[in-house]
Amino acid sequence: MSLVKINSAPMTCDHWIAGEHRGPASGQYRDVVSPYTGAAIGKVALGGKADADAVVSAAQNAFPAWRATPIKERAQLLFRFRDLVLANLEELSHVAASESGKTFGEARAEVLKGVEVTEFALALQNLDSGGIMDVSRGVSCELRREPLGVVAGIVPFNFPAMVPMWMYPIALALGNCFVLKPSEKVPLTSQIMARLSKEAGFPPGVFSLLNGTKEAVEALIDHPSIKAVGFVGSSPVALDVYTRATALGKRALCLGGAKNHLIVVPDADEALTVRGVVDSFTGCAGQRCMAASVMIAVGDVDHLIEKIRKTAAELPIGAGMGAIIDKGALDRIRHHVDAAEKDGAKVIVDGRESKAPAGREQGFWFGPTIIDHAKPSMACAREEIFGPVLAIVRVKNLAEALALESANPFGNATSVFTTNGAVARHVADNATSGMIGINIGVPVPREPFSFGGTKTSKFGHSDITGESSLDFWSNLKKVTTKWSLQSDASWLS
Repeated sequence: MSLVKINSAPMTCDHWIAGEHRGPASGQYRDVVSPYTGAAIGKVALGGKADADAVVSAAQNAFPAWRATPIKERAQLLFRFRDLVLANLEELSHVAASESGKTFGEARAEVLKGVEVTEFALALQNLDSGGIMDVSRGVSCELRREPLGVVAGIVPFNFPAMVPMWMYPIALALGNCFVLKPSEKVPLTSQIMARLSKEAGFPPGVFSLLNGTKEAVEALIDHPSIKAVGFVGSSPVALDVYTRATALGKRALCLGGAKNHLIVVPDADEALTVRGVVDSFTGCAGQRCMAASVMIAVGDVDHLIEKIRKTAAELPIGAGMGAIIDKGALDRIRHHVDAAEKDGAKVIVDGRESKAPAGREQGFWFGPTIIDHAKPSMACAREEIFGPVLAIVRVKNLAEALALESANPFGNATSVFTTNGAVARHVADNATSGMIGINIGVPVPREPFSFGGTKTSKFGHSDITGESSLDFWSNLKKVTTKWSLQSDASWLS
């Protein structure tokens, strides 16, 4: 298992404007801290309105020529970019892990998932070329998919490579110019991607970076030339971004948080269930919107709970599960576990006192935690904890399980573990989430199937990836043509 390498030379993360690094107008930076060590591994520019104006202006200048570039030529540049990402996979994986707290394997997997979306974008030249047909005598109708202009993506800390790549490959393939605002906690990976975009041959201004915090986000959303905003983050912020953007008449698709449920029934396969549940709530240290955070135990599944408890308790911190993003997140997770215990739930795996890996004692570590006999009313079963914490709620039957799932205000994912096809079908038909898993703890769709939840996990229409995303990042133009009068013309023609 590869250990995460922490770069000894801190990286400066400036804006990427017109294909070049540019410092912030304010001259201000903040440290980028590795969750592994608690030490600074770089510094990031703090942008504002002047920086947003410069980024968008460069993108506007690039748009006419990029829009006029045939989609096959855009795809060729994306293909070169894909190859460069794969050629730099080792570096990207270590950097993404060091700034987000992931294990090396998790970071590598997220880069490869981003490559998968890029490959889907490469296929758009063949998948979505529009069409033309004769609709009446002497009359034809043509469908064209056209770019919006300059669009923006605002992304979170937990997937510094993958989540941005959910957005910009598809948006760029469709002819938009893209401005990425990475999380100020994890800007290093995006700096490498900007460099690779230039090596791939993207014209200056086609792909840009605006760094910063809330001020940069608001300046980007408010800029009159930004036509659409994609966002991934917590639900309260997602709603704020959606409301702000749409109030200005912009297109917005904002993905929020989750409280994903795993329904486990007595006939579930032991190996599939134990591995699926543990991997789901501990992967990326629980810091992903598809992580399981509530297990609904239907009937007598004590034998499975004991296996899950034992497997989670033996997971090595550092090698088997990464770090928490920062001290604030660490304190929030600890507070939830303390509150659940105080409210009468039983902590059967306790990560509060987990030992840090040797040499990385100053990092932010919290071990796998399982809270049994949680009640649906408890905060640990209702609120997004965003850490390696699983709450187990016990119910008598599948109807109670689905009622609990339906009452969940979030709607990202629901999974069921069973060997009974009728049970699986019933859950798939009646669960209210946007992504359903059957014996899969993290039911992320693969391309071309699209990623997107329901309820307060998503504000806006379409999905962020897959075929559904095309309608978000582009417009449909319809051209109706007639060249001569027909002798049998009617009011229809």
